[in-house]
Amino acid sequence: MSGLLKKLPTKLTKKLPAKVADSTKSPAEQPNSTLKPISNQFTKLLSVTKYLPAGARSSILSKAFGKVVPYVGTTGVYYETVEPNQVVVSLNNSKAVQNHIGSIHAVAITLLAETATGFILGLNLPSDRVLLIKSYSVNFYRPIKKGQIAAIATLSDEQRLDILNTPKGEMIIPCVIHDRESDSERNPIVVEMTWAWIPKSELEARRQGKASEKPADTNTADDATDDKLADA
Repeated sequence: MSGLLKKLPTKLTKKLPAKVADSTKSPAEQPNSTLKPISNQFTKLLSVTKYLPAGARSSILSKAFGKVVPYVGTTGVYYETVEPNQVVVSLNNSKAVQNHIGSIHAVAITLLAETATGFILGLNLPSDRVLLIKSYSVNFYRPIKKGQIAAIATLSDEQRLDILNTPKGEMIIPCVIHDRESDSERNPIVVEMTWAWIPKSELEARRQGKASEKPADTNTADDATDDKLADA
């Protein structure tokens, strides 16, 4: 926890980008929940910032989480809502994330969905376990507009309990991509992100060669992310 708290910025940004500030007012309807958050490094950080104004809180969380996984932090992902039942992250269509026709690049959209689903799992995972992405599919059904997009990941209380009570498991984390400047009723992208989690002790045993060879569905890139989450 202390490592993650050290990542909090000492100063707030002067103001949020106009589009982001507008979108944080009502990003999505949050599901009702009767469960209390578990205690881990992420929920403790949320409790520290819970009484701040919404815009300031989102700005602080974006900076802090951006340092937990540095690559994600370089893309401009903004954490609008970070709660155990829902995570909403957004991305503005800046030059750095565009493709050849001026839309947000497919890889950046995929990263946004991975970020939303990964963090909502992280919020509900006991601190003695580590998450790894297992597989994903992203289907593009229509062009994305040039404006801002958001990824909305949601978990029910039943799913949260399954995560809590299963020491080693996997789950498809639901995610919706919201094309905020489009008036189309057709979903532009359908995402399925399958995440797995295992005890940290098992991951450490694998790294030290004390366990059987690692399955093919985990990879080096995932290990780098796991190191950041485990060490934060």
